[in-house]
Amino acid sequence: MPASIEDKLDIVLDVKVRVTVQLGSCLLPMREVLELAPGSIVQLHQNANDPVGLYVNDRLVAYGEVVVIDENFGIKITELVSGTRAPS
Repeated sequence: MPASIEDKLDIVLDVKVRVTVQLGSCLLPMREVLELAPGSIVQLHQNANDPVGLYVNDRLVAYGEVVVIDENFGIKITELVSGTRAPS
């Protein structure tokens, strides 16, 4: 008897994947990177109220808002990304 889709999915549901939240990014000359020290501030090309990207294995899957939960950061999902949408 062939395995059902649920049986096939069950095999991979516990596989760990890397989940990353990207707050923002910027381009810096190597000179400025080498000058970074504790207390340095790096300005990102992202406004404080812009959504952050949620990536699974380097693929954008959602956008969200940063939240604080018991002194820890989290992300509240606000939008799921379709498979054809490019990272912004």
